[in-house]
Amino acid sequence: MNRTKPISGELLRLKDEIHQYAIDYGLDFHPVVFEVCDYDTINILAAQGGFPSRYPHWRFGMEYDQLSKSYAYGLSKIYEMVINTEPVYAYLLKANNLLDQKLVMAHVYGHADFFKNNLWFKSTDRSMMDVMANHGTKIRKYMDKYGQDKVEDFVDKVLSLENLLDINVLFEDNSGREKVPKDYKAMNEALREQEEGDRSQALRSFMRSKIKSDKKNITDEVSEELPIEAPLDMRPDHIAPRDIMKYLIEFAPLQEWEADILGCLRDEAYYFLPQRMTKIMNEGWASYWHSTILTQRALKSSEIIEFADKHSGVMAMSKQNINPYKIGIEMMRDIEYRWNTGRFGKEYNECTNMHDRENWHKDTGLGREKIFEVRKSHNDITFIDEFFTREFCERQQLFTYKYNPRSGRFEIDNRDFEAIKQKLLSSLTNFGSPVIEVESGNFNNRGELHLVHRHQGVDLDMQFAAETMRNIYNLWKRPINLSTTQEETQITFHFDGKEMKPLK
Repeated sequence: MNRTKPISGELLRLKDEIHQYAIDYGLDFHPVVFEVCDYDTINILAAQGGFPSRYPHWRFGMEYDQLSKSYAYGLSKIYEMVINTEPVYAYLLKANNLLDQKLVMAHVYGHADFFKNNLWFKSTDRSMMDVMANHGTKIRKYMDKYGQDKVEDFVDKVLSLENLLDINVLFEDNSGREKVPKDYKAMNEALREQEEGDRSQALRSFMRSKIKSDKKNITDEVSEELPIEAPLDMRPDHIAPRDIMKYLIEFAPLQEWEADILGCLRDEAYYFLPQRMTKIMNEGWASYWHSTILTQRALKSSEIIEFADKHSGVMAMSKQNINPYKIGIEMMRDIEYRWNTGRFGKEYNECTNMHDRENWHKDTGLGREKIFEVRKSHNDITFIDEFFTREFCERQQLFTYKYNPRSGRFEIDNRDFEAIKQKLLSSLTNFGSPVIEVESGNFNNRGELHLVHRHQGVDLDMQFAAETMRNIYNLWKRPINLSTTQEETQITFHFDGKEMKPLK
């Protein structure tokens, strides 16, 4: 796709101005490349996760259609898009006025600083623009070779597993794949030349090293059409128990093209994982800096009212969902205020005199330093857990709501701070998805996969569980067993490819 163009003229001058303001405030980021495009192009980019080249799949078309209709009917508008790569790519909507572009640029520099400095992004593959394009080329080749419907159906099954991830993998080497053993580098180079890149180098090395160590009686030359047998053993120690996609790559009886696609989609899932883990912090940090840069440095007096109108629109709260921009920026401001006035530490926390607490003020001036420190080490859960205080909750007038079918409206359900905080944390834990772990690949010594649901107060939706087990069954080729808790009783469900039923 070549529908974007570099900025020039007034936009380039504006970019240099905002860039210098960001540097002056201490933001640290990889080089940022701004490009402009029309609303149709930015909708295409948004539908594809911000990347101009992805593998072909119906879900991208569906998301594009939804974004296009939403824009056409005036329901929503994408002002900007920023991609976590090196250099950072940011797309500006051509139809935006100069104030919009000014706001967006400052917002982008906030994101760029967060991408570079937050520890959860440390292992991110910054060349993902090229990686995504390579994945797209690879999957298209497989579609040409094995048929579009067959490959797309396999991709559908894999995508249903992309929320079954382990955050600890982020601290492994880059994408989470193991480093290629040195002994196989020469072999991989030869294979790459022979096979013209049909399979990824890491996968070819892995396949052959795995077969060589575990299946010594099988020749080193493996046909693309020959499935690899699933070993009848327990989960190996080197695989994180929640990294189900990696377990399937190593032990499911997949053909090589299937394992390769599964590896590609796993890499992409782990690339997006830090963004899912830091949505509130990331948007709050970027919003804090676009607000700070514009109100203190970049705005003209004639632009203040228009900026306030646009900024308030972005920060509007909904009764159905939390607004990560609003929660994030207000918490950043609250932390800055507390550390500027000394409202932290043992003395303040142990103060029981409400008058003294409300009027507490020690001119420590540590606020800006503290938010930079928070930005570096936290994710959304630890951020909320540590800094979402009772005073903050009451000051922001945060409540939990529920829908009343009798009145047809959302009404306040709870004003209790602990309940509000717990509900917020529960919605963020594993992104609201159940925690599923691999227990064994040889359940009851029958070569069946055994998964365990780590119950955290919310029962599994068994309809979704059944569909996910069906997709895993199609990859594992043998029955799937899932242990969970229902009404405080542990129960194991068995899926044999046709139906799911509890084991007696």
